[in-house]
Amino acid sequence: MSTYSTIKRFLAGAVCPRCEAADAIVVYSREERDFRECVECGFVDEMHFAPQAREPDTRISDQTIKADDEQVVKIVSLPSGRPR
Repeated sequence: MSTYSTIKRFLAGAVCPRCEAADAIVVYSREERDFRECVECGFVDEMHFAPQAREPDTRISDQTIKADDEQVVKIVSLPSGRPR
């Protein structure tokens, strides 16, 4: 599965490994493979991405809400005639 679209797009801040030109790298996908290409010198390289590991479940990333975690809070207002 490719990561980029078939439309060539500039990659901001990227530096060409051959000519060291800044902001001259475009990335695109062709035939389900991802490529980077320098528009200055013509350098082309196929990119390979390692599969990403699943993020471990934490209390922040856990999307299930447990009923035990809920608390009822009663808001009490002071009478308006009393000084604070």
